[in-house]
Amino acid sequence: MAVGLVGGLAIGEPAEAENLTIGAAYSLKAAFQEVVPMFESEFGATVNVVYGSSQTLRREVESGAPVDVLLSAVEDLEKLQKKGLTLNGGPEVYAQTSLVFVMSAASQAMPISFHDLLSERRTRVAIGAFESAAAGPITARALRAVDPSYKDRFRLISATHHDEVIEMIRREEAEMGLVYRVDAINNSGQVRIIDEMPGGTYTPVRFGQAIVWTCRDESRTAAEQFTDFFMSPRIQKLLLKYGFEPAASHVGENKVARTAPKVRVN
Repeated sequence: MAVGLVGGLAIGEPAEAENLTIGAAYSLKAAFQEVVPMFESEFGATVNVVYGSSQTLRREVESGAPVDVLLSAVEDLEKLQKKGLTLNGGPEVYAQTSLVFVMSAASQAMPISFHDLLSERRTRVAIGAFESAAAGPITARALRAVDPSYKDRFRLISATHHDEVIEMIRREEAEMGLVYRVDAINNSGQVRIIDEMPGGTYTPVRFGQAIVWTCRDESRTAAEQFTDFFMSPRIQKLLLKYGFEPAASHVGENKVARTAPKVRVN
């Protein structure tokens, strides 16, 4: 399994020996350390994984980056679908997660609840940036639902993605952070969950997958094998170990047969 980071030329062209390139949200990084080798062993495939935020991965695919299968937030996959840039219809939803408040696992400070935070203006809270972090837009919507003037109420520090939020907490640049539950669980050695964003302030974040328009003809079979493999009951059960929660529906409302014609854009 080869691993890369998305971003302009960094994604590069797939190496000749690789026959499947997957774009995956950062939240899958821990689970993929187990899932991808299983797939490679069972199907004789060589997989290159490119990690990035959902928004960045979507933009790379829109620009023609060499990605065969994209696993990201459903919201971004649906944007690709509306542009005709997915080959197997609507995204297959495989899991969901919630927003939680975290603090350093090593901190001796008394944890405070979200309710306490509303009246505590001195606490520095790290959040994903609206423009770059996968959790950015949903975090902003959730905080706005609580208080339209949340930017003035809280001492917010922006981070490019969840890893940076956690690193800010580790370096004591922020006392608290707001991240996906799955990311908090996969970084339990560095942070601990102290509260959850109140229900009703946001819709749980759904994760999905789709074969995208940049899928190479010679990789189409492997792409279909991987998406079927990833939706299998044993992989769905394995994802629970990595903090993912079962989704209400595994299949997007607009899911169609895999025989959908390949679409290219200029």
